[in-house]
Amino acid sequence: MTKSKDNIDKIIKGIKDANLPQTEFVKLMETFNDPFKVLICCILSLRTNDKTTYPCSLRMLELGQTPQDFLTVNVDELAKAIYPVGFYKNKAVQILDISKELVEKYKGKVPESIDELVKFKGVGRKTANLVMAKGFGLPAICVDVHVHRISNRLGWVKTSTPEETEMALRKLLPEKYWLDINTILVTFGQNICKPQRPLCDKCPVKEYCEL
Repeated sequence: MTKSKDNIDKIIKGIKDANLPQTEFVKLMETFNDPFKVLICCILSLRTNDKTTYPCSLRMLELGQTPQDFLTVNVDELAKAIYPVGFYKNKAVQILDISKELVEKYKGKVPESIDELVKFKGVGRKTANLVMAKGFGLPAICVDVHVHRISNRLGWVKTSTPEETEMALRKLLPEKYWLDINTILVTFGQNICKPQRPLCDKCPVKEYCEL
């Protein structure tokens, strides 16, 4: 094992102890404990920064809180509420289609299965894992661009795609970290370990980095 892999506990503790500020959207997702809200807000966040996604999520949730609620929401009304998230018109259609499918096929309940979740149009493993972790409180590793980038920079994995990273982390990370690893590394990635010009001089775990 590399130095980084040998010190997973110290690295995660070091990042958490830095008390880095979370975005309002990350804080919002942490409060839900509701798989449907996690699902639709995660859909909004795809290819959109948290600063934009946060107010759009709040406006969307004013229109509905459950799949049943969204059966009576007009697509143009929803599109207007979630503007200007990326691909907002497509996402409005997607959310309404998923809501209808949940009501008709799943009795209004989000399925508690990654394999079932990825059957919904536009729902990939990243979203499905986030729903499992933040919606159901079940062990799952959500790998977004931050988790993928940082896991490779730290030398935890040597992977080319987020899905490869997820599978590698499932073998490497103790399960006690699965629920929160996304929040921990997203916050770290937004504040310190940025895609471009990471703030290495301010990094609390730079001694373990293999960048």
